Amino acid sequence: MPAYSLPDLPYSPGALEPHYSGEIVELHHDKHHAAYVKGANDTLDALAAARESGDFSTINMLSRAFAFHVSGHVLHSIFWTNMSPDGGGNPEGELGTAIDEFFGSFDAMKAQLTAATVNVMGIGWGALAWEPVSKKLVIEQIHDHQGNVGAGSIPLLVIDSWEHAYYLQYKNVKADFVKAFWNIANWPNVAERFAAAQTVPSTV
Repeated sequence: MPAYSLPDLPYSPGALEPHYSGEIVELHHDKHHAAYVKGANDTLDALAAARESGDFSTINMLSRAFAFHVSGHVLHSIFWTNMSPDGGGNPEGELGTAIDEFFGSFDAMKAQLTAATVNVMGIGWGALAWEPVSKKLVIEQIHDHQGNVGAGSIPLLVIDSWEHAYYLQYKNVKADFVKAFWNIANWPNVAERFAAAQTVPSTV
């Protein structure tokens, strides 16, 4: 059975400095992200064992754990590619036009996504996503690694607001981390994700 695997970073850990510390990137990728990959694979094994034995007494716990770990793996995999040493600036082309259409301006989208990320209650993510039912860009708050997201929405740009993502560098000032993130946002990657997301048919 295919297993989940940890993707390589698309740059060296220190490549995003000074905006994002190499020490944090290395710990975040090699320890935290790796833990979600291991958790997803371990949960798959536990679900297989439950099917073999016919004992589904822990199915609620296993189902929740599977969603948590897989979502953590997916979001982190997007997060690494959403950043680049050559990032920053404003998106151009079709993505830039769509942001203007759905949010009024890039600055308006940036302000909303910043607020959504900084104000996630507890732990979670801010996300710019494609919502395929109405065919529009939306901004969502992802609590933990899951809820408060429109079913079927496709994340294009995600910002990790868990403390492990920024605390060693920015202490408890999450807003400073989010402000710094915009200097390394990889708009060509987001544009590629946007183009691909628009080809996914709505299930409604």
